[in-house]
Amino acid sequence: MTEQTPVNETTAVKATPTLPDAQTVTEIEHYTDRLFRFRCTRPASLRFRSGEFVMIGLMGDPHPETGKQKPLLRAYSIASPSWDEELEFYSIKVQDGPLTSKLQHIQPGDEIILRPKPVGTLVHDALLPGKRIWFFATGTGFAPFASLLREPQTYEDYDEVIITHTCREVGELTYGRDLIESLKEDELLNEVIGEGFWKKIKYYPTTTREESPKMGRITDLMKSGEAFKDLDVEPLNPESDRAMICGNLAFNLELKEMFEEYGLEEGANSKPAHYVVEKAFLD
Repeated sequence: MTEQTPVNETTAVKATPTLPDAQTVTEIEHYTDRLFRFRCTRPASLRFRSGEFVMIGLMGDPHPETGKQKPLLRAYSIASPSWDEELEFYSIKVQDGPLTSKLQHIQPGDEIILRPKPVGTLVHDALLPGKRIWFFATGTGFAPFASLLREPQTYEDYDEVIITHTCREVGELTYGRDLIESLKEDELLNEVIGEGFWKKIKYYPTTTREESPKMGRITDLMKSGEAFKDLDVEPLNPESDRAMICGNLAFNLELKEMFEEYGLEEGANSKPAHYVVEKAFLD
């Protein structure tokens, strides 16, 4: 499907799972011919930290000779926060992709495979205390930050939250823009975190192909100093800034090199530091 405008659908949950580790799709929203999100039921036993990912998928086509099917699984960041009763995922559509060529056609009531073993580096535990947190995303790399932007600890730990999102076209920014806008009206989060918590967020969307208010790759805008001027902040420094990266490989490597020049050190769950990178993400 290639809906150009959002389409919301909900349905009743099936009672009997037929797939291994099956969860039921509850909602679908298509943004462009390349992007969609969906929600599904959450295993009662699943516990995860906002920012982590799980393996999800569907059964592959039957083998031409044996007729047997194997699961097609890929790593997907959980876009919903750790407290949500359901799970949300944000996905690309690749027409000849082994999984997403099928996944893009799921409907409410359909089942997906979800392996309930969350892992990942984009978690607060992997960072040392700081004053400002930066989230750097390209494309569907926004997903883990959709989780962290709805996580109360983000606002308890930091005075300022900066989220940059670089995409090719304006329509590809819709998911992130709508989510950030919805925080203003989220009664639960405003009550739990504090009224007006969302004022800590600075959102910096850019496009590289289609005309938009801010054009350019975030790395170029940082190197020129334009991004810092627009955001009214100083360049990153290890005393106050912490960062998370989730983007394509070239983007990750370029940012890592820049961070090292700023004096930031890469962290991990076992050794917290100044920034972390999600190595499992491929846009």
